[in-house]
Amino acid sequence: MNQIHTFAAPVGRLLLATMFIMAGLNKIGGYAGTQGYMEAMGVPGVLLPLVIALQVLGGLAVLVGYQARLTALGLTGFCVLSAVLFHNDFSDQMQMMSFMKNITIAGGFLIIVAHGAGGFSLDKLRAK
Repeated sequence: MNQIHTFAAPVGRLLLATMFIMAGLNKIGGYAGTQGYMEAMGVPGVLLPLVIALQVLGGLAVLVGYQARLTALGLTGFCVLSAVLFHNDFSDQMQMMSFMKNITIAGGFLIIVAHGAGGFSLDKLRAK
């Protein structure tokens, strides 16, 4: 069981972080389209650089386990906020699934908030 605990946290962080890093990088490549989508949903497009920074830098921080609790808390808020702002049409099955995906990911981040980064993390190295 100890080996499971040793590897579960870093693999979990990898799985959570990958989506955010990729999403942030994709937003750079499709900047104008993403900005237009945000504005169509009532969110100022000027916030896009902050969204990209949060996704890429936050994803990297979770990946390496640096300030994992604080970063995970910020990404929890991001997940919930984006679910409410962008996926609130519950009559559309795909929007409902996207809403639930975001809420589920927020739950995963709250586990990091509660338990920390776990093994193979910068937080663990700094604690020694």
